[in-house]
Amino acid sequence: MTDTSVFKDVDLHCDTNNAAHHTSDVSEKVLLVRRGQPFTITVTLDEPFKNAAQPLFIRVNIGEGATEEMGTLSLISVPDGVSRSPKAKAVWKVELDRKSSPYTGVLVLNITPPADAPIGQFYLTAKYGDAEKVLAEPTVLYNPWCPEDAVYMRDEKERQEYVMNEHGKVYRGSTDYIMPMDWDFGQFEENMVDVCLSLLRVSNEHQENQAQDLANRADPGYVGRLISAMINSEGDYGVVEGRWGGSFSDGRYPSHWTGSSALLTQWLNSGFQPVKYGQCWVFAAVMCSVMRFLGIPCRVITNFNSAHDTNANLTIDVFTAERGAMTVDTTDSVWNFHVWVEGYMKRPDLGEDGKYDGWQVLDPTPQELSDNSFRCGPASKVAILNGISNVDYDIPFVYAEVNADINVWLSKVDYSLEKVETNNTHVGKNISTKAVGTDLRDDITGTYKYREGSFLERRTFVRALILNYEMLRKQREEERRERESGNMASSAMVRTAETEEGGEAIIRPAAERTAMDGGTAEMSPAPPSMARSGTLALDAVATARPEEPAEDIPPPPRVDLKFEEVTKPMNGKDVEMNLVLSSASTTDRPLFVILEANTMTYIGLRTKQIMRKATSETLKPGLPLVIPVKIPFSDYSKPMRDSDSLKISALVMDQVNSHHPYMKECNVVLQDPPLSVTLKGEARVNQPTTVELVFENPVKETLKNCTVTISGSGLERGEYETPLKDIRPNIRIRVRVIIIPYKVGRKTLTVDFDCSVFRDIKSSCTIDVKP
Repeated sequence: MTDTSVFKDVDLHCDTNNAAHHTSDVSEKVLLVRRGQPFTITVTLDEPFKNAAQPLFIRVNIGEGATEEMGTLSLISVPDGVSRSPKAKAVWKVELDRKSSPYTGVLVLNITPPADAPIGQFYLTAKYGDAEKVLAEPTVLYNPWCPEDAVYMRDEKERQEYVMNEHGKVYRGSTDYIMPMDWDFGQFEENMVDVCLSLLRVSNEHQENQAQDLANRADPGYVGRLISAMINSEGDYGVVEGRWGGSFSDGRYPSHWTGSSALLTQWLNSGFQPVKYGQCWVFAAVMCSVMRFLGIPCRVITNFNSAHDTNANLTIDVFTAERGAMTVDTTDSVWNFHVWVEGYMKRPDLGEDGKYDGWQVLDPTPQELSDNSFRCGPASKVAILNGISNVDYDIPFVYAEVNADINVWLSKVDYSLEKVETNNTHVGKNISTKAVGTDLRDDITGTYKYREGSFLERRTFVRALILNYEMLRKQREEERRERESGNMASSAMVRTAETEEGGEAIIRPAAERTAMDGGTAEMSPAPPSMARSGTLALDAVATARPEEPAEDIPPPPRVDLKFEEVTKPMNGKDVEMNLVLSSASTTDRPLFVILEANTMTYIGLRTKQIMRKATSETLKPGLPLVIPVKIPFSDYSKPMRDSDSLKISALVMDQVNSHHPYMKECNVVLQDPPLSVTLKGEARVNQPTTVELVFENPVKETLKNCTVTISGSGLERGEYETPLKDIRPNIRIRVRVIIIPYKVGRKTLTVDFDCSVFRDIKSSCTIDVKP
């Protein structure tokens, strides 16, 4: 056994070290330090320190097989006299503080991890004479306060927002109905040390090559890419399992979650079994929590009218059906919204000039394969903005999400397809994140794309097309050579649609769509033959049965369509809209109008058709034609429990000249009935505090299976759920809940109310917890 008797005591000063390293909110008992910044430990020997005559050697390593050349091993000493490898990377430093008393054996050591050290749990083993002792096992994190660190962020207000703030906003809804939702990131909960170290340890990269994975953790881009894969459960021990349709009875509906801590804790305590279930905003918010804990500045981003381009051609083909015609299915789609994260870091892999440094898109939602894993990014926003689609990672996919052109096709009864329009302004609207220092929404669309319709925007679109085409051409040439050599391998950048194994129909956002020919949607995977919908559209046009040539008659003046609200759409009330038609025509225009309403998921899956009607109308010259649209609550109530919005569509055709159809869609997101949350009295740490919830049933039926779930970092450990009695029509209930805050400071309590009619109504209140 190693003799440790000479080492009398070791004081890690966790409280002061962690405070200096901005980690005391996590723990004052576990040593958590940041790169490029010294921390102090005091070593007491049972004999005088002989300095140069007998140096104190310290071996710093992370994991087995550590080497100086990989930056996972560092040899230091007091006084400095260690012989190091000339190729040593990430060299640590140690200095003897002036507060030391060598004659009494008290050594105050200032130890500095380099700004390019790998992150994770290190072991500091001291040797003095023949004695050895593990002095400390610090967890090293990235340091946005250190100018030499790759995640350095200059502005302190931004550091406080993107690293230290445990409360955030996640935006959902649609471009016309943006709904903010409170999210509790909880990155400073005490178990986050175990959560995040475990997440890195069980990753595929670590299992395949532990030594290389540990060395690669010096790069926040590598770690961000790894976390992007590990947040979803596809192909690894990831945290959250996604589901976009079907039954959620064996887990939680994705809209239930209000914070990351409960999900991450469940994953850790279950032995790394995936938590059921999540959708894009859950994946993104959980990833933001992990990134902020590790020290990478991170924020949650919502893109409205977000394109999902499965065949990497930067265009989306959308099909609608004429009366009696069959709809052409497609794996391309436009989601009401999609949520990802941005991480702030340098990108030396893309050049030493720093051209692509700064915010990087990372997306943990399992959509398409990247390097044979369901992950996305880091994709430089500078590259996205300027259409540089041939640099790592996944730029074409993200560029299409915010800037794809949409081709709209009409499927006709004679099996032909008619192109209705090309829309190059619909995708990528109101790209949103929480503003720094406030709960307001910050529109950052201009950081992803130049102004719609401008010369710069169109020029970058053409550049992205050309560079993407050249990249794909080179990849296909490489694949051809590999096939010829008999050693075909999957290209790192090829994106393939996910297919579902087994008999259960589970909807994946990458490859599933619903029929649009009436009735309830059948949720099943799209067939492999539909894997390239953009090409399908063009092929279909080329092979469609030709129509008889039309007479050379100039087209009539365009009919403009728009939907207007009559009342604010509210869940529990009838939805009332007007379809308004107008034209510059100087004669009567007989029109055929088809109106349709469907309940929809946010990724474009129809759950049920709740209205379809056709009517003949006449548009008078100089006068708008107003067509009322009313959808009773009784018609949408049940299907909306499993849906996110109402899509109201209008197809208008001129009865004289049917070659010029006009289309308009409106995605309506219903506002939930109000739920109030109020603190009663003053909140003090470790003292019972009362919170009152008030809710009134606004519908003419009894609400059953009512539950309330409360959560909030520093206020409630985990989630607290309580059942409520049935709520009769027009009855107001008051519920008082006792919480015991366990951290001082400004905290946010989040409440979720669920029942037989309304799914997961959210509310929150801010609580200042005093000592």
